[in-house]
Formats: sequence, C-alpha cells, structure tokens
Amino acid sequence: MRYVILMLGLLLLVPHAPTLAAERDHPEARPYDKKAEASLAVNAALKQAGQTGKRVILVMGANWCHDSRGLAGWFEKPRFANMLRDRYEVVYVDVGKRNRNIDIAQRFGIEKIVGTPTVLVLSPEGELLNPDSAPTWRNAASRDADDIYAHFESFEVERADKNEEAGGKQESR
Repeated sequence: MRYVILMLGLLLLVPHAPTLAAERDHPEARPYDKKAEASLAVNAALKQAGQTGKRVILVMGANWCHDSRGLAGWFEKPRFANMLRDRYEVVYVDVGKRNRNIDIAQRFGIEKIVGTPTVLVLSPEGELLNPDSAPTWRNAASRDADDIYAHFESFEVERADKNEEAGGKQESR
C-alpha cells in the first residue's frame, strides 16, 4: 500500500517537472507597470547615475512578452543583481503593444520599437551607448545567461576618480 501511495505521489509531480526545469533555466519577472510615470523614472535614474557615475539600463518591454519577462528574470538572479547594482541604474518601461512610451525611446535616438524588449544602455549624461544592440533583445529568453551577463558587464562605470586617472577621457564601453 505504501508503494502505491508513493507511486501516485511521484506521478503527480511528473507533469510539473518540465515546467520547473524551464523556470530554473529561464526565470521570468513582471516588472513592467503600465501605470508608472515612465519619464519621471527615467529622469530619476539619469540623475542618480550622474551622481554615482553608473550607467542606466532602460528596458523597454511588456509583461505580455516572454522575452521581456525573461530578461527581467535574469536581472533578478543574484549573480546579475550584484553586477547590475554596482554598475547600473535599471529602469523598466512598459511599451504596451509597442504603442506606449515610445517618446522615451525617441528621446535617446530609437525611433521605433521593433521588438520587445528593446534595451538601451545610457551614459549618465543620457547618451545612447548601444544603438546597434538596443533593438536586438527580442530573443532574450533564449539567450545564454553567460552571454547576457558578459554583454552588460562589458560597459564600464564612469567613476569621477577614474575620469581623473584617465585624464578625463572615457570609453563608452
């Protein structure tokens, strides 16, 4: 009888096993708030970045989008969160069905949201540092975690003391 109960218990877990593995491999979050004052959040992040020398990651996506949720999920993992906290101010902007807050993308030189997420990396002064890669994140959920990490780790922080050491010159990456 114990054997039968044990087997029934195990069978109940089988349909959930692929789901659990998928969640572990591709975490998801839902940080996109359509009611948020996106322009205010972006301005606040740029102001904070100006004070700290960090960059700004502006993730333009939506909760309906698997890739937008997937990238946000990776950003919540401790490995990513630690690196991002030291280097970036991160802002999530809801773009609806690519018809909301488009003026924010345009402010930084992205005329049209062709896919979600569109991920802008900005200097503390608001300069777009990744015009070529910004619109390429619409496959974020299927990208390798190490590749995503390496991409965002490659942008240097602009610390005031670093500027002085380098004679005031900075590379954008």
